[in-house]
This record gives sequence, C-alpha cells and structure tokens, in this order.
Amino acid sequence: MVLKDGTVFEGIGFGACGRTWGEVVFNTGLVGYVESITDPSYHGQILVQTYPLIGNYGVNPDFFESARPWIQGYVVSDYADKPSHHTSRFSIDHWLEANRIPAIAGLDTRALVKRLRQYGVIPGLLVVSGQPLKLSPLVREARRLSDPNVQNLAAEVSSPDIHIYQPGRRKRIVLIDCGTKLGIISQLTRRGLSVIRVPHNTSPETILSFKPSGLVISNGPGNPELCSAVKTIAALLTENLSMLGICLGHQILALAAGARTYKLKFGHRSQNQPCLEIGTQRCYLTSQNHGYAVDQESLPTDWQPWLVNANDGTNEGIKHKRRPFFGVQFHPEACPGPTDTEFIFDLLVEQLR
Repeated sequence: MVLKDGTVFEGIGFGACGRTWGEVVFNTGLVGYVESITDPSYHGQILVQTYPLIGNYGVNPDFFESARPWIQGYVVSDYADKPSHHTSRFSIDHWLEANRIPAIAGLDTRALVKRLRQYGVIPGLLVVSGQPLKLSPLVREARRLSDPNVQNLAAEVSSPDIHIYQPGRRKRIVLIDCGTKLGIISQLTRRGLSVIRVPHNTSPETILSFKPSGLVISNGPGNPELCSAVKTIAALLTENLSMLGICLGHQILALAAGARTYKLKFGHRSQNQPCLEIGTQRCYLTSQNHGYAVDQESLPTDWQPWLVNANDGTNEGIKHKRRPFFGVQFHPEACPGPTDTEFIFDLLVEQLR
C-alpha cells in the first residue's frame, strides 16, 4: 500500500488480486468488521482496522448493513484465515475475493494509524499481486491520486428505486437514502412504522405525496455539501413534519438550516465515542463513522447544539428550539455498538403527528 505522500507499507495480500485506491481511514472497533465492510458510508475509502486480530469469527450475512461490501480496500495487522464461530458462513478472504476487493495483512497498522492521526487521512493505492512489484511506478501513481470526496459519493450508494417496508401502518416515515444502513430501517419498523425508502435526489413534492408523518435523512459517504438532499430538506423545513438526521443526514439537516460543515483531520470511526448532553451530566457511548462535522458556532439562532463529543468537543447533535427537527452525528441504531442511544428513535416516534 502506498500513500499519496509516498509512504510505502508492504504486507501479505488476501481477498482479490488487483489494484484499488481510496481515502485511507481507520476504525478502532474491536468487533463488527462485517457491519463496517457493508456500511455504505465507507464507499470511496480503504478501511484500516486498528484491532490486530480480524477474521476470527468469520462472516455471517445476517450482520450485513447492506446487500454487499462497499469498502474500496481492506487493511489489517493479523488476518485469521480459519474462522471459528458457529454462525460463520465463510471467511473474509473468500468474501472479499468474490466481491473483487483487494486486502492486505501483516503490515504495521499501528505505525500507519499513527501517521494518519498526525497528518490526517490521505488517499492511498492498494495493490495485491502474485508477481513482484516495482515500487517507483506505484509511488508516482499514488502521488497523482485525487480526493474521492470531490465526488457526490452518496449518489453512488443510494438505491435508485423506492422501497416500502411494512405498508399499511398508520404512521409513515420517508427515509431519504443517502447510503442507509439496514439497522436504521430495522429500528423504525420495530416501532410499528411504515418506512418508505426513497432515492437521495427525491423531490420535496414526491416526498409529500406519500403524506408522511415524519422524515429521516440517512447516513452515507462523502462531503455533505455535495448532497442533493440539502435543497430538498431546506424546502421541507416549512412543512409540518418531524425530522431526524443521522450521521451524514445530521450534516445535511444542518446545511439545510443554514449552518456550515467542515472536514475533520481523521474523523470518528469506532464504537466507543463518548457524547455529552449539553445542560445535563449524561454521557452516552456511541457508534460512529464519519469524516465531516457540523460547525455548531454557525447554527442559526432558532437552532441549538444538543450534544458534543467528550474527546474533542465537536458537535454530536442539534435540535430546533420550537419545531420537531433534530439530528445526531452518531448511529443510534447501534449496529454494531452500544445501545445507549436507541432512545433517539423513540423521540422521533413521540413527535410524529
């Protein structure tokens, strides 16, 4: 693997032979690699796992957060090629090879992550080959890599079709799919809601035609400023709808309200991010995966910050002072991760008309 700055890491390939590139990011979770690999928010990224042993419990499709893996490439320290768990259906090696995703093991992930923490996330080139590789051409190629976040990545992972879950229920939720995790849909349907999942660029008129009680803006990859949903949400803020934004959806909601977003140095990707509720002594442990954040100092006067990250003080939640609009930067569906914040979905249900 070669970073855009010319740093080279060598290891043992697994998964698919081939080459890929993307923004190199890291996740500090001890478990949940199946959920991470299938999280559409990782589209455009090469995922580095800081936990040293990966693959020991295999792959179970019941834990998928979408229909397929979305990572560009995979980097681990120690790959367990013989998984041992009664729910395992196949190994990561077999799974990634079937989906044409290159992976690398045996490198110093600690040194790699320390570099990303010091200098920030950076594009990288990952090449897995059965033949010897010449490093000089790879370094030159890596130095020419562009930032995948200049593209509208959410448009590339959003479903192009409308899907309805539990039709006929009294209360309907429109879910704007910017790369939604299946865990979000599960949390909504478990609460007796009919969920109408629509593409990222669905018009306000189409959304209102479903006569929904509320609206959820999903998670997803990339720069929120490029998302089509920002204009849609801005147009819907005058409607009598409850709104919840999750992760990228939180950023989209803030932009629609008139706030600003910015890119973090290396983001939050873990299952152990502590979030403090402003004005109380409550601290919630949260599961997160994002590279951008809301500038809470830019919030309009009718909006207020709700939660902040206890580690770095970045915004983790906003809410409107009078209307039923709120957003959270973390993942309250907690797949995988702690269940501290599942109450966010209960708050949404309570506010539905």
